[in-house]
Amino acid sequence: MCPRISRILNLAYLNLVPSLNLNPFSIATLFYEPSTRTMISFESAMKRLGGEVLTTENAREFSSAAKGETLEVNIIVMRHFESGVARRAAMTANIHVINVGDGSGQHPSQALLDVYTIEREIGKLYGIKVELVGDLANGRTVRSLAYLLAKYNDVKIYFVSPEVVKMKEDIKEYLTLKGVEWEESADLKEVASKCDVVYQTRVQKKHFGERSDLYEEAHGKYIIDRDVLGVMQKHAIFMHPLPRLDEITVDVDGDPRAAYFRQAKNGLYIRMALLKLLLVGW
Repeated sequence: MCPRISRILNLAYLNLVPSLNLNPFSIATLFYEPSTRTMISFESAMKRLGGEVLTTENAREFSSAAKGETLEVNIIVMRHFESGVARRAAMTANIHVINVGDGSGQHPSQALLDVYTIEREIGKLYGIKVELVGDLANGRTVRSLAYLLAKYNDVKIYFVSPEVVKMKEDIKEYLTLKGVEWEESADLKEVASKCDVVYQTRVQKKHFGERSDLYEEAHGKYIIDRDVLGVMQKHAIFMHPLPRLDEITVDVDGDPRAAYFRQAKNGLYIRMALLKLLLVGW
């Protein structure tokens, strides 16, 4: 297990005492595609720590960064529509760059809050079975979560998705390289009955371009409802990175195993921990 990841999770457990003052540190949120929830979560985390925020939700068109101007901040929080851009930015910038989503690539901070949520809800991160459901080809949250879970012992991952949006080979090859057992299935309920965590994602029309036929093939194929909850174990949880469409029915929101609202709240604590670690080192 990576010591830095452990430190972030431990800091999040402390809920990062709000009296810590990170003034005059500052971050810039550069979002080249919209994500109000993630942007607000990072901005709230920084402000709660006493730091400053330079915000640009539509950086693609309006930010000074798009004009090549220098940002006098300590951390750039970046979301981009193209995979790999955050990595390239980090290689050339002389400050920290946090990747909060790059195309269909990765979403590392989401994976951190996801493993934090799993540990808080289940009580452990080793020896668990996790079912990843939905658009696994374009869903960067599930890609990052699979990558991060590979750092824990005795984890098994099930991939359940429509044929047209199966998990890509690079993640499956990485899991095999790390000795992580994984399996593909088409049966949501059968897999859910033996898992500790069911992680649902939405199928988004934008990923299919003009192939509306493929979108219709994938959309609505796997839905978490009362029938699915009926086969899940009592200690198990089901999660979602939010926002959802119709892939989780609203009538299951009150079930104690529905962890997605608690999951979203945990994002604040994880992002506070991440900012603190990068800015002051502890």
